[in-house]
Amino acid sequence: MPISKPPAPPPSRSYSAVLMESRRITPPASHEEVRHLVFRTTDLSFDGALGNCIRVLAPGQFGNPHHARLYSIMDLERRSDATEFAICVRRCSYIDDFNGEEYKGIASNYLCDLHPDATIDFAGPVGYPFVIPEDKTADILMLGMGTGIAPFRTLIRRIYEKIGGWKGRVRLFYGAKSPLEMLYMNDENNDLAHYFDQPTFKAFQAVSPRPALDAPVSLEQAIEQNAAEVWEMLTRPGTRVFIAGTGSMLDTIDQAMLKLAGSSRNWAAVHKELVSSGRWSEVLY
Repeated sequence: MPISKPPAPPPSRSYSAVLMESRRITPPASHEEVRHLVFRTTDLSFDGALGNCIRVLAPGQFGNPHHARLYSIMDLERRSDATEFAICVRRCSYIDDFNGEEYKGIASNYLCDLHPDATIDFAGPVGYPFVIPEDKTADILMLGMGTGIAPFRTLIRRIYEKIGGWKGRVRLFYGAKSPLEMLYMNDENNDLAHYFDQPTFKAFQAVSPRPALDAPVSLEQAIEQNAAEVWEMLTRPGTRVFIAGTGSMLDTIDQAMLKLAGSSRNWAAVHKELVSSGRWSEVLY
């Protein structure tokens, strides 16, 4: 019984941004291409925040002016003359249900093929931002899959580099199809390794048992293996829960939490308290 906040209404304002950097963050041996893209907009009225999404307005098809897709803001820095922000994009394709042919995803391929100095149009921000609590003793539980790791990477960096002295537990549960798709946690890009020596930080990786068959990642199992600590964090006053990834992961999380709680009534009560107190935040795409 995952409860999601209603989506924000489509923004009416659009902006433009210039691509400053595009780099692949999956290893060359990986079949998945995921890119880290940094953009710069000089429109200072853009008020996005970490955890918000932007709606990229890719060139449309079949007479449509745009093909819109949401991407989570993973990094954001405001300057006196511009705002720089980063998104994480997986190059996608899909199988047509009618003819069985494979087609390239419009927005993802548009973004992955961009070169520095190219300009995009986008709208936003959309959704609810992840807000780090002021209390440094608060626990933070992060649950993510795929490119959902992107905003968590920035959250962790802010907690330990910009804020510092964090005393609460910071736990990251992250799922991917294979070790090669562990974004920011692989041999090519292991940014999160910098924080493994922090006494309050731990990361738990969950890899699909059958990636070739597109089996779901064992995120549920990773949570269950740490059941006592996760449940204690969920029921502790002040704990923040951040979720990022595809909407389908909510069922996996819900099933894991039901097992931890021992009954649907127990989990419903805890979940309701987290949501009503503003301590449960989701970024789903």
